[in-house]
Amino acid sequence: MKNEARVAGRQRSKAFARATLLAAALVGPAAPLGAQGTLKADPPDVESVDAIIAALYDVISGPAGQERDWNRFRSLFLPGADLVPTVLTPDGSIRYVVWSPEEYVTRAGPQLEEVGFFEAEIGRVAERFGNIAHIFSTYESRLEEDADPVQRGINSIQLFWDGKRWWIVNILWDLEREGREIPERYLSEDS
Repeated sequence: MKNEARVAGRQRSKAFARATLLAAALVGPAAPLGAQGTLKADPPDVESVDAIIAALYDVISGPAGQERDWNRFRSLFLPGADLVPTVLTPDGSIRYVVWSPEEYVTRAGPQLEEVGFFEAEIGRVAERFGNIAHIFSTYESRLEEDADPVQRGINSIQLFWDGKRWWIVNILWDLEREGREIPERYLSEDS
């Protein structure tokens, strides 16, 4: 029985080694993140999960006519990150759009600056394991800082800790709609 266990253990080790080598071959050599053409982030913006989430909401918010600091926005994201809004079409079907941070800046940025836009977190559910975190960040959006909210929704945010800072890997979001209200469990802080 001991011999069979040793053989099975070696087979698992060899299978793990093959899988690791295969993954490394598919991904290729990993360049240090700083070498991948990213902008240097302000260290306080990326030192914690709370900080990077606060920086994200802060950088897109502001009154009509105020330029946003889009380089600050770009510096929060891992190279290759996606921003994925879901969209309710006129026929009632749900679609999604995939933007890079740069596409978000070009497509959404001018409207945010022209009309005014303030988004604030009103609830959070967070999960973390090792160097990864997943945040369900419930938000309210306003067109003026002290106005009533015009919409609410949830940002599903994936984060990565590289040992020195947090990075936004992806953001997927959906809006609250009639018949699909945000559940109470997403309206309180749990982090």
